[in-house]
Amino acid sequence: MINKNNDSKFIIYQVLYIFVITVLALKGAELDLNRVVRKENVVDVSVRDSLNILIDSLYAQGLNFNIKVDEKVENEALKEKLTNMNKQLASLTTKLNEIPPEVRIEKGPEQIENTKLQSPLSVSQTFIQNTWNEVRNNGDVPTIVYDSRNKNSPIVTIQSGEKRRFDLTDQTELTIKFGTQEERIKVLPNRLPEVKIERVTTKMNSGDIYVKELQRITAFTVTIIDERPEQLKVTHSGPISVKGPFKDAKGNSVYNVSLNIAPNETRFEEWIDKNSSLREADGRYKANFFFTVVDERSKDRVQVGDSFFFTDYSK
Repeated sequence: MINKNNDSKFIIYQVLYIFVITVLALKGAELDLNRVVRKENVVDVSVRDSLNILIDSLYAQGLNFNIKVDEKVENEALKEKLTNMNKQLASLTTKLNEIPPEVRIEKGPEQIENTKLQSPLSVSQTFIQNTWNEVRNNGDVPTIVYDSRNKNSPIVTIQSGEKRRFDLTDQTELTIKFGTQEERIKVLPNRLPEVKIERVTTKMNSGDIYVKELQRITAFTVTIIDERPEQLKVTHSGPISVKGPFKDAKGNSVYNVSLNIAPNETRFEEWIDKNSSLREADGRYKANFFFTVVDERSKDRVQVGDSFFFTDYSK
């Protein structure tokens, strides 16, 4: 860019020089800037000073403007010089036009407003039905969230750099507006809670299984997996005792389950009399239990169960 500017200045100086020489040759007069200024009385002081500086710089380069031409004597050599100067002037003008000016385009308010903005939401952001959702606005302008079915009433407005939590119901699609742009984002269904029951004892694998032992240990663990466990209602049924919930390493709710039929042998005999239909063909008794999980927002309901097996109260 510096070399381009220097080339432009050099060409401009050459053009001015040729112009001045041409005027002097045609007019046959000495160049006297002071006289011109006083006679015309129309040149601004700043223009005069600039011109003086220009002429001084040309003098400093060894140029001499004291050219005298005798109008009565036809000077063939001078005419030839003027012809060459005109050719040089034309050539320099062409070169000057070929140098592109440095153009800076300033964006107006409308251009700035119409500039394509990057989405203010994280690419990993998801929205879930019938629960709370949390969003951070990573953009430079406020972001407005609408239900795509109704853009008259925003669900939430999130300022730049702000994080907001808001609830969704049965929306299937949201419209995100930021600046003059809009994006449509799908809303995912709230997945059903997952209930996993795992047997954690080997005591029910043998031929003789005793109630007294099963009532002292954890025979099953029940793990409930859900993205929003705080909005779940968990209940259980059957002849069991339950401890928990506890949180595992992934934040899931875990319950420890033991058998709870009778505190002593007498009560166990009473239980046998009432539940004789629960005796299996191999002589073992079977007692079922169930865990029921209800999402209080979506009203989804999941029930999962398993069974205890035993043959007698104790050895």
